Amino acid sequence: MQMDENDELLPEYDLDFSKSKSNRFAEKYNRTQISVVLDADIAEKFPSSESVNQALRFLVRITEQHKGELTHK
Repeated sequence: MQMDENDELLPEYDLDFSKSKSNRFAEKYNRTQISVVLDADIAEKFPSSESVNQALRFLVRITEQHKGELTHK
């Protein structure tokens, strides 16, 4: 193997990708989770993704209970 001067990997790191397997969990992960970016002022109020999810579930429950009362403008 010839060393390319722009290559950062050393020759002893001869990686054989022909034996690699696809990630069997990737499809499930991509299907069940999405990422959302919060504005800084909102992110300060929530210490974890769990706390964000709890707040959103609460909001969903409240809005579903009061569907007839809420109007969209």
